[in-house]
Amino acid sequence: MAGPLEGVRVLELATMVLGPLAAQYLGDMGATVIKVEPPEGDLTRRIGPRHSEGMASFFLGSNRNKQSIVLDLKTPCGLEALYALVRNSDVLIHSVRTPAAARLGISYAVLSALNPRLVYCHVKGYGDGGALAGRPAYDDVAQAESGLAMMQEAVAGQPRYIPSIMADKITAIHAAFAIAVALCQRASTGKGQAVDVPMFETMTAFNVVEHLWGETFIPPLAPAGYVPVSTGARRPFLTRDGRYICVLPYTQGHWQRFCAAVGDPVLTSDPRYATFAARQSDQPGFWAEVGRRVL
Repeated sequence: MAGPLEGVRVLELATMVLGPLAAQYLGDMGATVIKVEPPEGDLTRRIGPRHSEGMASFFLGSNRNKQSIVLDLKTPCGLEALYALVRNSDVLIHSVRTPAAARLGISYAVLSALNPRLVYCHVKGYGDGGALAGRPAYDDVAQAESGLAMMQEAVAGQPRYIPSIMADKITAIHAAFAIAVALCQRASTGKGQAVDVPMFETMTAFNVVEHLWGETFIPPLAPAGYVPVSTGARRPFLTRDGRYICVLPYTQGHWQRFCAAVGDPVLTSDPRYATFAARQSDQPGFWAEVGRRVL
C-alpha cells in the first residue's frame, strides 16, 4: 500500500540525528529520500556497534528508507550535481548553519530560484532572529538552554540530561510535521516555501506547555513549573517487594478505584483528597499519601 507521501522526492543534506530523523519520518510515509553526504560521510556512521564499517547502530536508527549519494559541495562539480537534483525534488532538508549555507550556495534564495516549488526546511540550533543565531547546538546544549536539564534537579538533586536525545527527536517530529503542512499548502498555491525549525526555540515552546504555569499571566499568579512534576512529587514509587509501580489516580473514578485497590476506601471521603480540586490544591501532600499507600 502506497504511503501518503508517495511520489514526493526529498533531498537530505543533514548529519547527526535531527535532520536525518526528520527525513526518515518522511521516508516512512512513502517519500523517496536521497541522503546527500560529504566524502567523509555522516559522523553517526561511526557511532555504536556495527557489522560493517560505516553502518553503525546510531546511524541505522535514523537513516532507514533512504537512498544515498556522496557529493562534495565545496567543489563546482558537486554543487552543480546538487542543483540538478534540486530542480527535480519537492523537499530539501539541511542542517548547515545559515552563514555557511550561504557561502556554499545552498540558501533558500538560490535553490528556490532553481525550483520555485521547493519546500526548503532548515533545521538548526537557534533561530536566525535570536541572540544566538548561527551558533551550533547538539542535543545536550538544547536540553540545557531550554531548561529541560534543570527540571531534572527535582528528582536527581542536580541538573541532569534526560537519558534520551529528546531535543533532536522532538525537533525532528516538528520538522516533519512542518514539511508535510508546507506540502499541503503547495498543493493549493503551487509554490514552495522556506521552513525554519530551530532546536532551542522548539524545545523551549515544548517545555512551557505545562511549565509556564503561573507565568502564563501578567502579573504572574505563581512561579513557573508544573507542580506535580517540578517538585518531584509525581514519580514511580518503590514497593515493599523492591519493585517500582507507576500509578496516576487522576479523575474521581481513578481515585475511587485506587483507594479500593489499596484497601482503604475510607480515604475517598478524606476532605483533603475527596475532590479533584482538593487533590490539586496540595500536590506534594497528595502524592506523598499515594506513595505511602502503595508500599
